[in-house]
Amino acid sequence: MNTWRLLVDHGVDAASGLALDEALAAGQGRSGEGPGPGLSPERQPPALRLYTYRGAALVGRYQHLAAEVDVDACRANGIQWNRRPTGGGAIVMGPGQLGVAVAVPAPTHDHPRDLLARFAGGIIAGLARLGIDAHLTGKNDLSVGKRKIAGLGLYLDPAGGLLFHSSVLADLDVSFMLSVLQIPAAKLADKAVAAVSERITTVSAETGVPWRGAGLAEPVAAGFSEALDLYLQPAQASPAELARAGALVAERYATEAWWAERSPQDDATGTAAVKTPEGLVRCYLALHGPTIKSVLFAGDFSFVPEPLVNFEAALRWSRCDQASVAALAASAFAGGTGLGVEGDALVACVLEAAERARLRGGLGGGAVAAPARDAGSCYFPDLTDTAHVSGAAHPPATPAPTRR
Repeated sequence: MNTWRLLVDHGVDAASGLALDEALAAGQGRSGEGPGPGLSPERQPPALRLYTYRGAALVGRYQHLAAEVDVDACRANGIQWNRRPTGGGAIVMGPGQLGVAVAVPAPTHDHPRDLLARFAGGIIAGLARLGIDAHLTGKNDLSVGKRKIAGLGLYLDPAGGLLFHSSVLADLDVSFMLSVLQIPAAKLADKAVAAVSERITTVSAETGVPWRGAGLAEPVAAGFSEALDLYLQPAQASPAELARAGALVAERYATEAWWAERSPQDDATGTAAVKTPEGLVRCYLALHGPTIKSVLFAGDFSFVPEPLVNFEAALRWSRCDQASVAALAASAFAGGTGLGVEGDALVACVLEAAERARLRGGLGGGAVAAPARDAGSCYFPDLTDTAHVSGAAHPPATPAPTRR
């Protein structure tokens, strides 16, 4: 049984909360010193940190702040904003969400997917203690059934430390999230909350009991202990780690240069639609170079068919070409689409939306332009582009039964 430190901290602010996570990972590097001043050469044991924020909108490492967060709305609501060192999408963190950080020496031969699964196992075991059956889905999500309950991310420190991040939804005010993040689904008006709620769930919703993020610390800690065979020793960050965290706040997390940093490749968005016996289905898609950054299927159906949700999850961060999209569709729709059309109709819809995204960038050749302020988020891309309606490919004579 390995011994890790257990750090529990609630009500942190955005800059210092993120800086301490990075400082913990830096101390797990090859030398134990990390890349910067103020660290002891003696490496501390690995750490599991469980914490909550006072209120913050956080974008992923490779996102554009202005495309993902409504800074004016954050300022009006007293919400901070910042950029994580880990990848993934924009999130709102506050008392209703539990932040999970793992800082360990980076394994030399493990695939990132295997590392995500290993550390996600601690959260899965913790949720199981509450009667919640969660599982790893897509590239970096934990879901209950077809609804996301936690997001996951990894960061490798230059000195060889590894940081695993997760945000677990104890509860979530969807209307507030829509007002703070740049999620154009808000333009769906009364349908916006339903569109988001069909794709996420919370511990409160799954258990029927109100939960806050701080309350999840105990079961999640027990889950890590069980799943990873750990002894968790309650501890505080070392003076050296706190010193490094303070330096990171000053040089990075409190600076506009870090908040406003842009990736070399900008994003573009496009839409398309397909007629089905279940109604008109619209595809809203965001591209990051040749990669599908996010995708949303929306329509007038009373619930989103599970195969369609699986297709959405599989498409995120996949390569956008005919062969790749078709292969993902074949897997997701092995038992039918639930919409009364064949999967190739939805493949064509995705590829058309991608082509419109490229054309919208105005650069051709697959190059794309930066999004406007309201042009997308990790949850949903732009809804303002005029959709072109494709005909359904080989629709059956009678609608296929929907599958829950």
